[in-house]
Amino acid sequence: MNLFSRNPSARRVAASTASAAAQGVAAPHGAALPDPAMAALTGEWIVDPAHSRIGFSVRHAMVTTVRGAFTEYESRLYFDGHNPARSQARLALSTASVDTGVEQRDAHLIGRDFLNAAKYPRLTFNSTAVQIAEPDVFRMIGDLTIRDTTRSVVLELTYIGHVTDPFGYERVGFDGTTTINRSDWGLTYNARLAEGGAMVSEKVRLQFDIAAIRTAGAE
Repeated sequence: MNLFSRNPSARRVAASTASAAAQGVAAPHGAALPDPAMAALTGEWIVDPAHSRIGFSVRHAMVTTVRGAFTEYESRLYFDGHNPARSQARLALSTASVDTGVEQRDAHLIGRDFLNAAKYPRLTFNSTAVQIAEPDVFRMIGDLTIRDTTRSVVLELTYIGHVTDPFGYERVGFDGTTTINRSDWGLTYNARLAEGGAMVSEKVRLQFDIAAIRTAGAE
């Protein structure tokens, strides 16, 4: 699916449940329909690593925030602009590619205390459903697998826009975020502070700032 992408605005479109059904788009609880212009985006896309970031942030020592990213990943994305609920996304991240800008910290993160990259080389996300929150905001539900533990998460994705770049490539973008409790995936290592708090917060914010390029043969 290509609900991971980036680009300009989307207009609100007022719609009744009847009109939603006529267009084959689910609009639960009176939710608005997506911008009609998004129909042109239907097709297959791939994430452009040179202009994207799949990152995370976590509170450290209760007083500051550490930010990092996964620099190596693969993607299979499909976006249905007529009915975004049919969109799909699959991401596979290399756990050994963690980069926080500090070599010693990165080595600890990919070691057995945390991601254990030697045993679990991949961290994956597979979408299972997409809901329309607003014309330019979507909720993507999916299975996040870390260290062979799979749990459902909900990403909130904002449509940024769609352009054709000077080289003729179509680009589309969404910014997404979700917050998880790392202990739910067995990442329970921690050190305690003298004041009684944790060195590393249990809550981790995942951030998707992704540009996608339409693939050859896409609709």
